[in-house]
Amino acid sequence: MAIDSHRQTAPRVLVAGAQGEALTIARTVLSLDGRQMVVANDGATATEQARRQHVDAILIDLEDCADDGITLCATLRALPDHRFTPIVIATLAADCDTWRRAFAAGCDDVLRKPLEPVVFRARLDNLLRKAQSAHDLERVRHSLSRYVSPRLQQILQGEKASAPHEQDVCILFSDIHDFTSKSESMPADELFATLSYQLGAQVEAVYAHGGYVDKFSGDGIMAVFDASDMMHAACRCALDIMAQTRELATQSSGVCMPLGIGIHRGPVVAGNIGSGSHLDYTVIGRTVNLAARLCGHAASMDIVVSNEIERELHDVNGLGFRNGRHVKIRGFADPVRLFNLMGVDNSRLHVVNG
Repeated sequence: MAIDSHRQTAPRVLVAGAQGEALTIARTVLSLDGRQMVVANDGATATEQARRQHVDAILIDLEDCADDGITLCATLRALPDHRFTPIVIATLAADCDTWRRAFAAGCDDVLRKPLEPVVFRARLDNLLRKAQSAHDLERVRHSLSRYVSPRLQQILQGEKASAPHEQDVCILFSDIHDFTSKSESMPADELFATLSYQLGAQVEAVYAHGGYVDKFSGDGIMAVFDASDMMHAACRCALDIMAQTRELATQSSGVCMPLGIGIHRGPVVAGNIGSGSHLDYTVIGRTVNLAARLCGHAASMDIVVSNEIERELHDVNGLGFRNGRHVKIRGFADPVRLFNLMGVDNSRLHVVNG
């Protein structure tokens, strides 16, 4: 069921087991608000109704339900479509144990019978408002998940997101070469569609290799890898991105957007940057700066990595490094040793250097 499928023109309440006075009161209260009532005498029927049709709330009469009403409550709460559906239990019982078991089974409220119409209506309306808020929040989270990577969502939900901290990570930067001239020669809709497709493929590759996207830089991305195999993951990710870029260029309508990629590993400071009204979780430091500079030194369809990457992975199967050289990097006092990354498959080199 879609996230916003709870919106109905004629709200419904499933009443399980209510008979006599309880059923009459429920019907009267629900009719005042234009809500429909679906009645089920036993747990199996109630569960089938809850699965088959949408209901906004559930009322279970503990004494009149043909099956164990508390077990029914737990069964209904476990249904994926009813994670937020208000469940109210009506009972004659006044003992704490019954109420404790009812709440433990997932009910939202317990009302003593005979039902007081004013109380029932007020409690139900309050629970429905809370359920609506929960659905709205779920919808927002679903929308945000399209803009924020799963890994970054985990970080933001954790304790360490609140305070800056130092950690060792591997940074990958990508950049489309000569993007400005291409943007001037291509129709805007074609340019946007091609760029969107290519950046989307890069994001998926980052996710597939356990990284997260820190930010988009117009025509490229900055990705962070922080797992134990961060350097190997970043390198395999870069090779996959290059392979996808070439595949796009070979398609009948494909347009080649030649990439440059830079990868470096080292310490960064991670945390929230900004003001109280707008925060951005990011990583900063010389490691980030150097990775960006390496991307700038990469030729078309070229992956440039730092000496730290080559030193750690030079004997790893499936990876190859060539053209080691010292380069003067802007902002760094000493020359930096760089390498070109290649993929190795069946002892045959696939040079990712155009």
